Amino acid sequence: MASRPLALITGASAGIGAAFARTLAARGYDEILVARRRDRLEALASELARAHGVHADVISADLTDPEQLRRVDARVRSSPIPDLLINNAGFGIPGRFWETDVEAQDRLHQLHIVAAMRLTHAALAVMVPRGGGAVINVSSVAAFFPSPGSATYAASKCWMNRFTEGLYMELGRMRSPVRIQALCPGFTYTEFHDVAGIDRATVPASLWTPAEEVVRASLEGLERNRLFVIPGWRYQLLVRAASLLPAALIRSGAIYVARRRKL
Repeated sequence: MASRPLALITGASAGIGAAFARTLAARGYDEILVARRRDRLEALASELARAHGVHADVISADLTDPEQLRRVDARVRSSPIPDLLINNAGFGIPGRFWETDVEAQDRLHQLHIVAAMRLTHAALAVMVPRGGGAVINVSSVAAFFPSPGSATYAASKCWMNRFTEGLYMELGRMRSPVRIQALCPGFTYTEFHDVAGIDRATVPASLWTPAEEVVRASLEGLERNRLFVIPGWRYQLLVRAASLLPAALIRSGAIYVARRRKL
């Protein structure tokens, strides 16, 4: 019997990560679920086994901790090698930068930049010689806009977009079948904004997207080898407008949005 494909998902305990886990399990993937909250991971692993008959390993790890990150890095490089890596773990810190906790800011950069870089390196180091596999880096539509009140979150996602784009070009230049994607969702129905203390009522209902729709758009885009996937036509129009409008107007709009969100 052929072995099932294997996906490793960070930030798998809730939100987009859990939606990826459920969708991929329904498609026959075994999984490695990574997050800090072991109880949630174990509950999700049991759910996937009951619903789809797949196997899910659980790794409880805080990827902002260098030693725990190295442990997950080693798992990506070991056998069986994941066919799909999803760098989804992340969080936001709303507020004026200089008034926020600098230790929390350090953890944000460790997670969004260092952890994503290390795990992507681990994955590509085995996928490229093997001649197959894919990496999805969960970025944000915020990467395309200045973001007062959430400056480092947007900046880290901008880094993720440029990082992913550079790798996409490297893989394309050598005609590698390995695929890579920057997934850039907008406001998504998850715990993310609740944890960040952002009032959902400050964002129009039409701009919220279910996590399952974000995952569907991502996987459809991966099949087409699309570099940037922006779920939802409204966000696609916003990003297109950002490339055409004067920078001063974009900044003014960003300030207005930040005020509405009480940032």
